[in-house]
Amino acid sequence: MAFVFPIDSTTQREERENRPTGPADTQIPATGPVAEPKDQPIPVSVAPIHKKKYTRKSVRLVKDDDEPGPSQEQEEEPEPEVITQSLSLSELRDMRKDFSRLPGEHIITWLLRCWDNRASSLELEGREAKQLGSLSREGGIDKAIGKKAQALSLWRRLLSSVRERYPFSEDVVCRPGKWTTMERGIQYLRELAVREMVYYDPDNVQLPTDPDEVQCTRPMWRKFVRSAPSSYANSLAVIDWKSEEAPTVDEVAGRLWQ
Repeated sequence: MAFVFPIDSTTQREERENRPTGPADTQIPATGPVAEPKDQPIPVSVAPIHKKKYTRKSVRLVKDDDEPGPSQEQEEEPEPEVITQSLSLSELRDMRKDFSRLPGEHIITWLLRCWDNRASSLELEGREAKQLGSLSREGGIDKAIGKKAQALSLWRRLLSSVRERYPFSEDVVCRPGKWTTMERGIQYLRELAVREMVYYDPDNVQLPTDPDEVQCTRPMWRKFVRSAPSSYANSLAVIDWKSEEAPTVDEVAGRLWQ
């Protein structure tokens, strides 16, 4: 049988203060240099993952200026919400493959190939465009591709960079020589349309961004006819536009295939 005797609270406190500490409560000071563990991982700097813009969605709150009330306050405009997707190294390689100019390829031929490879669907900021490296094989054009910092389509960057490098339209020529098939002839007509687009006003939203929607002007048509082989030249020379407004390149191509 166990007996419990009451102990004064002061005595309990003194015993706790005088109680020796156990091994778990004792801190042993270091007496020498502490050896660092081997194979400790070394921190490395990682380059930031660049982003490619696919969709841009903005929201703006508008308040009627004529709204009555003495305590009218101006609403703050929220920042646009940007949906991004990581741009991997494999995607960069694919983009360089799709949009790099081939050796000996004419500038306008290269631009049209970039359009057909959907350059207009890629929206890039300036720092992202610089990651593509040398696309045109010309330093002046490549430097201008990533010059603007804001988000722009790759197609618009390519057109503006060629215009900046060659400010006069006479400096940019389409591929010389005669085409031998109608398919190649229509390709040449589309190249003439791209050359027109290079010197469009980029701020004019009414101008087409698609080469097939460019109007086939009479100077363009004359160049096309002069480049045709003799088997096509006679039949093409008699074609004339009945309406005052010039047809689009796509409409002309449809007539040529008939």
